[in-house]
Amino acid sequence: MTDKDDFFEKIISVKLSADRESVDIIDQTLLPGTLRRINLHTKEELWDAIKKLKLRGAPAIGVGAAYGIAVLANKFTADNYDEFYGEFKKLKDYLASSRPTAVNLFWALDRMERRLKEVQGEPVSSIKEILFEEAQKIRDEDVAISRSIGEFGFGLLKELKKEGKEIGILTHCNAGTLATAKYGTATAPVYTALEHGWKGSDLHVYCDETRPLLQGARLTAFELHNAGVKTTLQCDNMASMLMKQGKIDIIFVGCDRVARNGDSANKIGTSGLAILAKHYGIPFYICAPSSTIDLNTASGDDIPIEMRDMEEITTEWYKERMAPEDIDVFNPAFDFAEHGLISGIITEKGIAREPFDRSFEELGV
Repeated sequence: MTDKDDFFEKIISVKLSADRESVDIIDQTLLPGTLRRINLHTKEELWDAIKKLKLRGAPAIGVGAAYGIAVLANKFTADNYDEFYGEFKKLKDYLASSRPTAVNLFWALDRMERRLKEVQGEPVSSIKEILFEEAQKIRDEDVAISRSIGEFGFGLLKELKKEGKEIGILTHCNAGTLATAKYGTATAPVYTALEHGWKGSDLHVYCDETRPLLQGARLTAFELHNAGVKTTLQCDNMASMLMKQGKIDIIFVGCDRVARNGDSANKIGTSGLAILAKHYGIPFYICAPSSTIDLNTASGDDIPIEMRDMEEITTEWYKERMAPEDIDVFNPAFDFAEHGLISGIITEKGIAREPFDRSFEELGV
């Protein structure tokens, strides 16, 4: 195992504990200064970890929720199906209340419930094992999905490659290994390029710091730098200058929910990047597992946008308060890139393009 392989083994964002009594995660609020794993044993600990972004990234949240509901259901004392299902449903509804925007949370919990209903006639002891098996399938599928997204994105990078010239990539927030089971979504093309023998110097990834929680600075830059990729960090409002100077060839961002028309909700600031990319003629791609595509949501206007605490802007990252007392604060966690600004949505099944609803259908989403 190489040093890089060992590093990425250490930063697996979420996994099942060896004794199957807890969900083992990296507390991402402590990065990059401290790499600490914590174990979530109770429903309250899991809910809090998702809400407070200790466990974050749409795919990773889905994997964590699946593992979590399996772990917690295994502790139920009910010995008949109806009672077991009643407890499961209450737990599912509680976990689903932790964050409103990331559709993978609901997708994973719904899938676990469907599997439970499929085995209604089995003994409760067997059902508990089946739930663990389903959670592991969700995790394994996420690795394969990210790898496939990486291959499709790598195809776009190959089209841009010119001898002696690095490819400038801009990304926003963290859609890397830490946000998934492995590879990431928006970073998957980069890691795939490395697996295909490209050098870290062939690529130059510019990471938006991503205000106000700095996931780009704390997480994406941390990942890529340690992977040996040429990495530059900049403030969000510096992206336009990079584009104007011709340093950005392509933009890859992740996504928490894609509407049927292709509108794509991602970390706040994504909409502005998409508008800038359109102005400068830079291809702008959303990297999203098909589980993130919500065909029941017509457009971005129908996506619920989480509003977060004012302290994230006024006090959380500062030794002293950085805003007047009692000031009103606007702190949405997400915005959405409108479908007309998006060059393509890279899924594990292929790249969807306008009109997105038809393209999703053709890809079998």
